[in-house]
Amino acid sequence: MKTILQVDFPYDGPFGDEMATAMAELAESIAREPGFLWKIWTENRETCEAGGIYLFEDESSARAYLEKHTARLKGFGVPEVNGKVFQVNEQLSAIDHGPV
Repeated sequence: MKTILQVDFPYDGPFGDEMATAMAELAESIAREPGFLWKIWTENRETCEAGGIYLFEDESSARAYLEKHTARLKGFGVPEVNGKVFQVNEQLSAIDHGPV
Protein backbone atom coordinates (compact mmCIF):
# COMPACT_ATOMS: atom_id res chain seq x y z
CA MET A 1 0.00 0.00 0.00
CA LYS A 2 1.32 3.46 -0.85
CA THR A 3 2.63 5.26 2.21
CA ILE A 4 3.12 8.92 3.10
CA LEU A 5 6.07 9.96 5.23
CA GLN A 6 5.85 13.37 6.90
CA VAL A 7 9.14 14.77 8.26
CA ASP A 8 9.98 18.09 9.91
CA PHE A 9 12.90 19.40 11.92
CA PRO A 10 14.47 22.64 13.18
CA TYR A 11 16.36 24.38 10.36
CA ASP A 12 18.12 27.75 10.30
CA GLY A 13 18.44 27.99 6.54
CA PRO A 14 19.21 28.66 3.82
CA PHE A 15 15.70 28.99 2.40
CA GLY A 16 14.15 29.51 -1.02
CA ASP A 17 16.48 29.63 -4.01
CA GLU A 18 19.55 29.30 -1.79
CA MET A 19 18.12 26.13 -0.25
CA ALA A 20 17.37 24.75 -3.72
CA THR A 21 20.97 25.27 -4.75
CA ALA A 22 22.43 23.93 -1.50
CA MET A 23 20.21 20.83 -1.44
CA ALA A 24 20.20 19.86 -5.13
CA GLU A 25 22.64 16.98 -4.63
CA LEU A 26 20.63 15.68 -1.66
CA ALA A 27 17.43 15.88 -3.73
CA GLU A 28 19.09 13.80 -6.48
CA SER A 29 20.09 11.22 -3.87
CA ILE A 30 16.59 11.03 -2.40
CA ALA A 31 15.13 10.45 -5.87
CA ARG A 32 17.12 7.18 -6.06
CA GLU A 33 15.89 5.73 -2.74
CA PRO A 34 14.21 2.30 -2.91
CA GLY A 35 10.43 2.57 -3.10
CA PHE A 36 10.52 6.38 -3.42
CA LEU A 37 7.89 8.00 -5.66
CA TRP A 38 7.99 11.73 -4.90
CA LYS A 39 8.74 14.41 -2.31
CA ILE A 40 7.33 17.85 -1.65
CA TRP A 41 10.00 19.92 0.10
CA THR A 42 8.71 22.14 2.92
CA GLU A 43 10.25 25.15 4.62
CA ASN A 44 9.14 27.85 7.04
CA ARG A 45 11.58 30.72 7.47
CA GLU A 46 9.50 32.31 10.26
CA THR A 47 9.55 29.23 12.52
CA CYS A 48 12.97 27.99 11.32
CA GLU A 49 11.69 24.60 10.20
CA ALA A 50 12.10 22.43 7.12
CA GLY A 51 11.12 18.96 6.04
CA GLY A 52 9.04 17.21 3.47
CA ILE A 53 6.08 15.11 2.51
CA TYR A 54 7.14 11.90 0.74
CA LEU A 55 5.25 9.18 -1.08
CA PHE A 56 6.68 5.65 -1.04
CA GLU A 57 5.46 2.45 -2.67
CA ASP A 58 5.07 0.76 0.72
CA GLU A 59 5.48 1.21 4.46
CA SER A 60 8.73 -0.73 4.74
CA SER A 61 10.42 1.60 2.21
CA ALA A 62 9.12 4.67 4.05
CA ARG A 63 10.31 3.41 7.44
CA ALA A 64 13.72 2.42 6.09
CA TYR A 65 14.15 5.87 4.56
CA LEU A 66 13.01 7.59 7.78
CA GLU A 67 15.67 5.69 9.73
CA LYS A 68 18.38 6.60 7.20
CA HIS A 69 17.29 10.24 6.90
CA THR A 70 17.03 10.71 10.68
CA ALA A 71 20.61 9.44 11.13
CA ARG A 72 21.83 11.71 8.31
CA LEU A 73 20.12 14.79 9.78
CA LYS A 74 21.44 14.07 13.27
CA GLY A 75 24.90 13.79 11.66
CA PHE A 76 24.34 17.32 10.31
CA GLY A 77 23.67 18.47 13.90
CA VAL A 78 19.85 18.51 13.76
CA PRO A 79 18.78 17.85 17.37
CA GLU A 80 15.26 16.53 16.74
CA VAL A 81 13.63 14.90 13.72
CA ASN A 82 9.87 14.35 13.70
CA GLY A 83 8.64 11.62 11.37
CA LYS A 84 5.17 10.18 10.90
CA VAL A 85 4.06 7.35 8.60
CA PHE A 86 0.55 7.19 7.11
CA GLN A 87 -1.13 4.75 4.72
CA VAL A 88 -2.77 6.42 1.72
CA ASN A 89 -6.49 6.03 1.04
CA GLU A 90 -6.19 6.14 -2.74
CA GLN A 91 -9.93 6.27 -3.44
CA LEU A 92 -10.53 9.42 -1.40
CA SER A 93 -7.25 10.96 -2.51
CA ALA A 94 -8.30 10.52 -6.16
CA ILE A 95 -11.53 12.45 -5.52
CA ASP A 96 -9.48 15.34 -4.14
CA HIS A 97 -6.84 15.21 -6.92
CA GLY A 98 -4.10 13.71 -4.71
CA PRO A 99 -1.01 12.84 -6.78
CA VAL A 100 -1.08 9.13 -5.97
